[in-house]
Amino acid sequence: MKTTPFALATTFALVLGTLLPLAAQAEEAASPLSFNASVTTDYRYRGISQSRLKPALQGGADYVAANGFYIGTWASTIKWIKDAPYNGGASVEIDVYGGYKTEVAPGLTLDVGALTYIYSGNDLNPSANTTEVYGALSYGVFTAKYSHSTTNLFGTANSKGSGYLDLSATLDLGEGFSLVPHLGRQKVKNNPAGSYADYAVTLNKDYAGISFGATLINTNTDAYVGGPSSKNLGKSGFVLSAKKTF
Repeated sequence: MKTTPFALATTFALVLGTLLPLAAQAEEAASPLSFNASVTTDYRYRGISQSRLKPALQGGADYVAANGFYIGTWASTIKWIKDAPYNGGASVEIDVYGGYKTEVAPGLTLDVGALTYIYSGNDLNPSANTTEVYGALSYGVFTAKYSHSTTNLFGTANSKGSGYLDLSATLDLGEGFSLVPHLGRQKVKNNPAGSYADYAVTLNKDYAGISFGATLINTNTDAYVGGPSSKNLGKSGFVLSAKKTF
């Protein structure tokens, strides 16, 4: 069934209408359950636009237990699977994940888990659906994270075992501002031409319960989509976002 932007927006509003009262109840009871909703001018993942350089609607839910275990889900509108040369059938990405986070030494935090990206209705061969396991270490403002695919990577044949290294820092600037520099390296197994680096700097501001973000982002790869309106999805760009957590 074809999903239009209007239908997605309507569904998004209905879901929020259902979740907001639940979120309010969760907050009153100090529940480990939380919800989030956001809008962005371009959904970039590992530097590559997933929404053809256009806006996307996003939202999710998380449950974090007192013992450090967590589960969650997150979704976003996308366009890349419908673009040539894929011409697939999915317009939404749904992520499902779970893991464990704990302090292993004073100031040193370990986070391990697994994440599955689901593109319902995609007819790519191999399928775009992807599962990764990950591990991250955080110390002070710095975080290093490695993700390893246990399936083919986003529809790329013979790419099981691909890896992504993410290095970042979160710098508190005061007055609700933070600066987050990021450097990433995607290695696609058996496909050296598909491997690349991405880098970004994000300025965040918390205001009235909403987190606003402004990101400068770029990659060292050209990720062109075909068709009459061919675009480089990996080109440098400026992305604005707003996120509310309930």
